[in-house]
Amino acid sequence: MTTNAIRGIRRKKSSLSEVKIAVLGAPGVGKSALIVRFLTKRYIGEYDHQAEQRYRNEILVDNEPVLFEILDTCNKNTEALPSPETISWADGFLLVYSITDRQSFNWVKRVRLHISERKGRSGLCGNNTTLTPMPPVPTGVGGDVSPTLGPPVVLLGNKADMVHLRQVSSEEGEILAKDLECYFSEVAASEQVLQVASAFHEVFKEVQNARKRNKTSLLDRVLGNKATKIYVRGKSDSALPKE
Repeated sequence: MTTNAIRGIRRKKSSLSEVKIAVLGAPGVGKSALIVRFLTKRYIGEYDHQAEQRYRNEILVDNEPVLFEILDTCNKNTEALPSPETISWADGFLLVYSITDRQSFNWVKRVRLHISERKGRSGLCGNNTTLTPMPPVPTGVGGDVSPTLGPPVVLLGNKADMVHLRQVSSEEGEILAKDLECYFSEVAASEQVLQVASAFHEVFKEVQNARKRNKTSLLDRVLGNKATKIYVRGKSDSALPKE
């Protein structure tokens, strides 16, 4: 292999996009089934893991390779909220509820508020940029803050094939997603592959958009500070007595 070819491979590896996604949802909503469906295209209906699991796989998004690192969380009950370590680790979140379980839908609302408050204090997208504290939380559908100040999320209603057991309407999911200003879809992990993949792809795209906004904001602050210094220096020089 030539030196140029080796350099080309190194550049390709170094430019590989990476994303860390935490899949959050109440017990029994199908988090593991969704993850396995996305990573392997296979469906396994029954899971009984007692601890969180982490997966790594390279997936094409718009014909570009992306390294997905996905955390399959394992909360024991609907009172448990994601740990600070999970929130700090993730670049973005896939919030999952079951359309057959009203309680899981309410849990998602609480968790979205929880991660917005926590992530707002620790920074966004795993970088070292510190965000300002979150403003007071207004009440309303979902009881959430403006998502432009919070972390990237996607809302997913699973078990859409079980409409005869539906407890949460599509309209309710759409209203909550509108309130959160995030992507929303109803899927059936047992039957759909492309729709499940689209949800994970959307999380990655939201993370990329947030990263771009952070870089732009940081650049504006840096250039603004430099411009101020140049202006002050010029004014100070002009104030010096002339000989």
